[in-house]
Amino acid sequence: MRRKGLASMAVQTVSPSDAAPGTAADTSKNVDLGPASALSCRECGERFALGPIFACEHCFGPLEIAYDLPSGDPEALRKRIEAGPANIWRYAPLLPVPADVADKPNLNPGWTKLVQADNLARELGVEPGKLFVKDDSGNPTHSFKDRVVAQALEAARAFGFTTLSCSSTGNLAGAVGAAAARAGFRSCVFIPHDLEQGKVVMAAVYGGELVGIEGNYDDVNRFCSELIGDPLGEGWGFVNVNLRPYYAEGSKTLAYEICEQLGWKLPDQIVIPIASGSQLTKIDKGLQELIKLGLVEDKPYKIFGAQAEGCSPVSAAFKAGHDVVRPQKPNTIAKSLAIGNPADGPYVLDIARRTGGAVEDVDDEQVVDAIKLLARTEGIFAETAGGVTVGVTKKLVEAGRLDPSLTTVVLNTGDGLKTLDAVADTSQATAVIRPSLDAFRDAGLA
Repeated sequence: MRRKGLASMAVQTVSPSDAAPGTAADTSKNVDLGPASALSCRECGERFALGPIFACEHCFGPLEIAYDLPSGDPEALRKRIEAGPANIWRYAPLLPVPADVADKPNLNPGWTKLVQADNLARELGVEPGKLFVKDDSGNPTHSFKDRVVAQALEAARAFGFTTLSCSSTGNLAGAVGAAAARAGFRSCVFIPHDLEQGKVVMAAVYGGELVGIEGNYDDVNRFCSELIGDPLGEGWGFVNVNLRPYYAEGSKTLAYEICEQLGWKLPDQIVIPIASGSQLTKIDKGLQELIKLGLVEDKPYKIFGAQAEGCSPVSAAFKAGHDVVRPQKPNTIAKSLAIGNPADGPYVLDIARRTGGAVEDVDDEQVVDAIKLLARTEGIFAETAGGVTVGVTKKLVEAGRLDPSLTTVVLNTGDGLKTLDAVADTSQATAVIRPSLDAFRDAGLA
């Protein structure tokens, strides 16, 4: 097995025979998570009852949701989805959530804009009408993390947890704080001590506990894994650890929305940022589900992963032709992608190679240039992760690896207001003048 390190991570096991009804451990009965039927190991295929576990007890491989998906007329399912709410719950029949999820207190993220980016296309040399930006900065806390947290919240409810928690590079901390506040949960989230100030403020404002850990994200994640295995963590749902199988499914909704917004068609090419790699793997899973259900025509598509050069372990492995991802110490302004040991890295490599895509990286200067390019051409102010995807798209087009004649979707996963420091030095007032027309002329602005 290629994934290393899971054996040392604490696992919350499910012991139905010893569990009291209604407790977090009582997961074998009275759990309504819609079409979700079991947890399945990606490596050995072993299946487990739905519960707050994230690693296979036999091979320590990662667990993911197995489904009993709807069968029957695809057109009827398509109409059912289209009649649903303008958020991710329109796809409830395909997600691990109860049928009445839309009636519960939740932030209701999703159904964000798919922007036809013709101005950016001209700059990059892509044909008009072929380039789109999926702008997830329109979510409640201004990043795609609202999608995955909404999923994890429903699992936390089902398993009787009372505290919502996470390890985070920033966006997730804010999403967890906001979702917990809305749903009436306690929250306690953990972040690297040197996070961007905008993300610190946004995570703290919701009133939960915010704890800085001395070190990088990988240090934070290790600490959270230890806390899960300690009595101190009793009743805690860590959205990206013991609730990770449910949490990760939220990224599928990006695939669903993109295809529906394209008129129920698969994109030919899609460029996705890589942090842990989970978003990319779940978008691929979502596309495959749509094909299986007959909601889109089955045709080839290519998936491209995007990393910052200062934290590019998956890109390095792809370029070297390796199957194992060697961890790196992050050093990049794209802190939301600064995960040096990405859990889903090997699976990203599999998907990029299977679809004929690639994994590429750009340096910090290219990230900043790409943020400003997207803002200047399309009026979308992306955070640094969006700068990474746009910068990699530009690099791929220039190298002839991304076909400019095919329908291409680029993901922007967060709002640039969260990472102002990245562009602050080069984005200042054009001039400061006296309040007079003469001064305006003298400044050469007339």
